[in-house]
Amino acid sequence: MENNMAFTIPAWVPEGAQRYLAHTETGQSIRDIARSAGCHASTILRQIRRIEMRRDDPLVDAALQSLAETHFSDSADGTGPIQFGALAVTEEETAAAKDEEFNREALRILRRLCETGSVLAVAEEMDKAVVVRDTGDSGATRTAVVDCKIAQALALKDWISCNNPGRISRYRISSSGRSALSRLMAEAENKARERSEFGMADAQAPFQAQMSPNQSATAKPDRPRRIRYSAAESPLIALARRRDRDGKPFLDETLVAAGERLREDFELAQIGPQVAQNWDHFLTAGGRGGFNSEAHAGHGASDARDRVEHALSDLGPGLSDVALRCCCYLEGLELAEKRMGWSARSGKIVLRIALQRLKRHYVGQSERNRMIG
Repeated sequence: MENNMAFTIPAWVPEGAQRYLAHTETGQSIRDIARSAGCHASTILRQIRRIEMRRDDPLVDAALQSLAETHFSDSADGTGPIQFGALAVTEEETAAAKDEEFNREALRILRRLCETGSVLAVAEEMDKAVVVRDTGDSGATRTAVVDCKIAQALALKDWISCNNPGRISRYRISSSGRSALSRLMAEAENKARERSEFGMADAQAPFQAQMSPNQSATAKPDRPRRIRYSAAESPLIALARRRDRDGKPFLDETLVAAGERLREDFELAQIGPQVAQNWDHFLTAGGRGGFNSEAHAGHGASDARDRVEHALSDLGPGLSDVALRCCCYLEGLELAEKRMGWSARSGKIVLRIALQRLKRHYVGQSERNRMIG
């Protein structure tokens, strides 16, 4: 049974949960599972007990119930599309593609949960969960929106945990989640480096003419620089801790709030029939003429897409690049500088200018809305 199970249950499901479902949903004995797995029956028993004790967690319980209905019910034949969050996958798709999509979502959420004071809030009977960061003075900022199916997977993998489940459950990243985040970040960095080495990094070609005459276009890429801040954080938060020559924060709270507002609309814009919106049209090398927000039909996310489009259009080429990369894609400044062909330590200056322009855009927008109202 366990060997057959590998062909029907998604690869992200932990081994212990697979064995738990095999025992509870099909009635397979612990000894039979242990014989198939090549381990002692006590090992299987401990795994099953551990999963059963975790069913008090609403996300874990919902994940197990969904898996049972999808793969073990009388109507489930394991051949149709499997709904996982907003993704529809079939058996014909490669396991690597499935894992890459899940890892991308997990990386996005876990990075946000690593920020100080961040929790994943899940309300009963809601399809979406939100990551909220405490900003002090009883204030909070929503930094990410996630499908509850993704949150259930994170909880089942024990990457997030909740001490006091309730009507609104608050989850924090666990130690195993931090370890998983480090692994996912390393994998993402390796993939980005490989793309860069093969000339696939975007926004690189327009700046080739700015290279020094003594610098060869075929020169080997520089050795990766040491990251000077925690890559799990938003670049804005890390940059806000720095001080300028006068001892003042390099980014004040209003500039960080403007960047977080763009990020919030960016997250909301991902919700809809087409989850992965193509915002690369706003990058310098992407070509801006062919973008139309109305081309992506989505009801609740259309307003957020329009707000992001108007903000990036107001920033213009160059400034919209760095804002999209650092505020929305959460790229580090050093990576953004490398991809855009800028000199070292120039990215933070351009980013501050972009945030100042973005702040002015939102202030003007609020004044226009007040006049209309």
